Amino acid sequence: MLRDLPAFLLVALVVVLTPGPATALVLRNAMHGGPRAAWATSAGNSTGIFAWATASVLGISALVAASEAAFVVLKVGGAAVLVWFGVQSLRHARRERPDLPRQEPGRSGHRDWYRQGLLTSFANPKLAVFFVALFPQFVPDGQAVLGPTVLMAAIIVTMDLVWFTILAVVVTRARRAMSGRGWARRLEAVSGSVLVALGVRLAFVTR
Repeated sequence: MLRDLPAFLLVALVVVLTPGPATALVLRNAMHGGPRAAWATSAGNSTGIFAWATASVLGISALVAASEAAFVVLKVGGAAVLVWFGVQSLRHARRERPDLPRQEPGRSGHRDWYRQGLLTSFANPKLAVFFVALFPQFVPDGQAVLGPTVLMAAIIVTMDLVWFTILAVVVTRARRAMSGRGWARRLEAVSGSVLVALGVRLAFVTR
C-alpha cells in the first residue's frame, strides 16, 4: 500500500488533467485515426511511464535529474520530436482537402501511433524529475520501493487511459460534425501549433 493514498490520488488526478505533450499528441492522432489512434498513442505513452517508474527504482531517473548533460540531451531530443510532430500537422492542415474521410489504418498505422507515444514519453526529462520528486513521498518507511512505485505508475496510467479515451471520443465526434466545413483543417492547424509551442517550451525548460 501507499502512504496517504487519497493524497496521491488527488496529485495524480491533477497531473493527468494538466495538458502536456502527451495530451496534445493524443488529440492530434485522434483527429487522424479516431479513438483507436488515441488508444495506441496512450499505450505508447503508458509504456514510457512504466519505463521511467522502473528507472526511478534503479536510480536512473535520479541520475538524469541530477546530470545537466543528460537532462539537456533529453529535453533537446524531446523538443525536436514535438516540433516535428507539430510541423507534420501544420503541413497536413495545408493540404487541399483535409476534410475527406480517412481510410482505416492498418497495423503499421497503429504501430506508428504507439511509437509516437512511446518516443514522446521517453524523451521527456520532466518525467524523470517528476518520479524522483513525487514518488518517494508516498512510499512507506521500511518498505521495498518497487511495489509502491509500480502501483503509483499503474494508477497514473489508468487515469491517463480513461482521460485520453474521453478526449478521443469528443474529438472524433466533433470532427465528424464539422466535416466539410473547414473546421478539421483549423483543428489540425491548432494541434500542430500547440505541439510546436510545447516543443519550444521544452527546449528552454530548466530543472
